[in-house]
Amino acid sequence: MVNPWKTYWKLSAVLMGSHGLTKGSLAFLNYPAQIMFKSTKVLPVMVMGAFIPGLRRKYPFHEYISALLLVIGLILFTLADAQTSPNFSIIGVLMICGALIMDSLMGNLQEAIFTMNPNTTQIEVLFCSTVVGLPFLIPPMILTGELFKAWKSCAQHPYVYGVLVFEAMATFIGQISVLSLIAIFGAATTAMITTARKAVTLLLSYMIFTKPLTEQHGTGLLLIAMGIILKMVPIDFKPASRSAPRNRKSHLKEEKTQADRREGEGDEEHRPLV
Repeated sequence: MVNPWKTYWKLSAVLMGSHGLTKGSLAFLNYPAQIMFKSTKVLPVMVMGAFIPGLRRKYPFHEYISALLLVIGLILFTLADAQTSPNFSIIGVLMICGALIMDSLMGNLQEAIFTMNPNTTQIEVLFCSTVVGLPFLIPPMILTGELFKAWKSCAQHPYVYGVLVFEAMATFIGQISVLSLIAIFGAATTAMITTARKAVTLLLSYMIFTKPLTEQHGTGLLLIAMGIILKMVPIDFKPASRSAPRNRKSHLKEEKTQADRREGEGDEEHRPLV
């Protein structure tokens, strides 16, 4: 370990708050409404990056436009074939907004850990935050009785153990990949990648199961593509200097003066002696 335990206590608390508020909000919001809010994750991640100590990251204006296009496109695409309209509740909206704040804190805290201590490995962050998270989860599971219910259910259906092992392995690979992206490219770019990944997953499901694509699907995909392209293309807004032609003219005049001087010196050297 190269980081103190208190760093991972903070990270685990934020992680638990994010997952708990996200899952709990489903008791007050339907799935389309939750998708709308969770699709905007990249925007609070970019804003929160300016307030994290040791990071203080600022983004150019075109990257905010890119993120906004990506968010709107994903919302349009995911809600194109929703069977029900988004259902909003004040408690649910507050919970999902809290989850978004926790998500933005989590990504930027992870980036700050890698930035302030470059020797930090992805394995350390994943292992320590998971180990520290156990004390947060076990007491409420015991108090609510969920731990004993889950234990009995697994004993009655042993195949669940195999499913849990497979899910743990898949989660490990996914988390290591996300942490590697954060360490290399930053929290905002990682949030954009994971947001675009949702659209790719949905598009593949439509291609595999041959679902019909509507005009709203096409509009959403177009906005997503525009956001990704705007993010990838480097944009330089620096205007050209107006004094460049004047400087060029002065440079040519100086060269001509030096050439005349050299010709004059040459004439003096070849002048006959009297």
